[in-house]
Amino acid sequence: MANFVRHEPCDKCGSNDNLAVYDDGSTYCFTPGCGATSKSTHVSSEEVHDMDLIDIDYIPLSKRGLSLETCKKWGYGTATFKGQPVQVANYRNTNGVLKAQKLRTPKKGFSWLGSPKSINLFGEHLWETNGKRVVVCEGEIDALSVSQILDNKWPVVSIPNGAAAAPKAITKSIEWLESFEEVVLCFDQDDAGRSAANACAPLITPGKCKIVHGLPEKDANDCLMKGKHRELNQALWEAKTFRPDGVVSGQELWDHINKEDTGWCVEYPWDGFNSSLLGMRGGELVTLTAGTGIGKSSVCRELAYELVLNDHKVGYIALEESVKKTAECLMAIHLNIPHTQFDTVNEDQKRQAFDAILGGGNLVLYDHWGSQDPARLLGQVRYMCKALGCKFIFIDHLSILVSALEEGDERRMIDNTMTKLRALVEETDTHCVLVSHLKRPDGRGHEEGAATSLSQLRGSHAIAQLSDAVIGCERNQQDTLEARNTTIRVLKNRYAGTTGVCSTLEYNPGSGRLHEYTSPFEGGTQDA
Repeated sequence: MANFVRHEPCDKCGSNDNLAVYDDGSTYCFTPGCGATSKSTHVSSEEVHDMDLIDIDYIPLSKRGLSLETCKKWGYGTATFKGQPVQVANYRNTNGVLKAQKLRTPKKGFSWLGSPKSINLFGEHLWETNGKRVVVCEGEIDALSVSQILDNKWPVVSIPNGAAAAPKAITKSIEWLESFEEVVLCFDQDDAGRSAANACAPLITPGKCKIVHGLPEKDANDCLMKGKHRELNQALWEAKTFRPDGVVSGQELWDHINKEDTGWCVEYPWDGFNSSLLGMRGGELVTLTAGTGIGKSSVCRELAYELVLNDHKVGYIALEESVKKTAECLMAIHLNIPHTQFDTVNEDQKRQAFDAILGGGNLVLYDHWGSQDPARLLGQVRYMCKALGCKFIFIDHLSILVSALEEGDERRMIDNTMTKLRALVEETDTHCVLVSHLKRPDGRGHEEGAATSLSQLRGSHAIAQLSDAVIGCERNQQDTLEARNTTIRVLKNRYAGTTGVCSTLEYNPGSGRLHEYTSPFEGGTQDA
């Protein structure tokens, strides 16, 4: 199995550091929607050359803002290797004996001379143990930058092989690091750097490790080059003591409590929904459930239509129909006709509906029919949200999504999928409507108007547990008088707490639309 080596820019999508390079020479871009990949049997660019170490020259690295004094102290210089200029980092053991050299080419290629397996953290030999604090950086250049800001007098080291290998490097030098009162992790301010810091911090005695969060630039060297010396120094001294996720001191909450709520909320197109659920908010996962043929998809389409019409960007994933069918159904809503009559309208009418619903760019569809690997689909959802700006996502439906997985039990599959979807919704600040099926109840079936309940959700308790709200749709298809009316029952309401029947939606066979039913006797929505 190939091992991760480093991140590089991707030529295909233009990302700065989303292309992962592995030690077998293969690559893969993790940018959503890109996925550029290559396979190779060549030796890794970070290979080890079994040859003698080379002599280096010390010069100030002006483009990096590094002085001659700093380069000499750290043993970081320049040389020529195989006919091309390289920067060289001398790695010594704790006794100061030169054991390996890390070579860096102008195109950010890396290789090793000597015995890199025998080395520890870069610069470890420069400092005595049992000090007050030591700063650990993600790369050699960053270590030199921090050291120079601190007048080359305070302990600073670097991990040797990038963020992905940071935990291994920290573990190898853990005894040396633990001799200091404080260990400050100053990694890059990107996803890889933050992830590495959070992976390394638990390896150090609780309360001893701090993480730098407030760099004004991506890394320490960028701060040095842009003259932000004071800001870098301040960020080092204001590093936050690491605590596991979720552990927060009440003393730290005042600013959070006193801060204006920047969350967003959009009203439903039906008053009864708003009275109970108080709108649709970012970061919420709402599950819509009903028996077969009750009209779950119709409710989703009406919601999506109203959102698109009010200039909200919507991602719509219907796994049991083509994108053509989804588009035509939404256009039919705009034309106030049943979707079965869509082929009867003229081209001008179709064009007007197309321009209103699809032509403005507020509707994004997923061109895939049938079962789908959940991980792949969630990747598409993330792309819709982060790259295309969708604030609402509709997924119809959960059962067909997990049916793509051939192994394992359905409950575990749903648990895993719901957990990842829940995290994704919060990460992207998106409002997601998920369609889920019900188990058949004992006695009267849902097609005969049986009431919905949380216990009837098919597959896993995680559906109810991880949803902010669960909405049940009920309709007696066998009753001539009631067959057009869908009762809406709120089964779970984390935000407002109100549950029970909140609305009745009436289907108009002439227009194909769902309208909120108002009782002629009560002057409001039905109660039950």
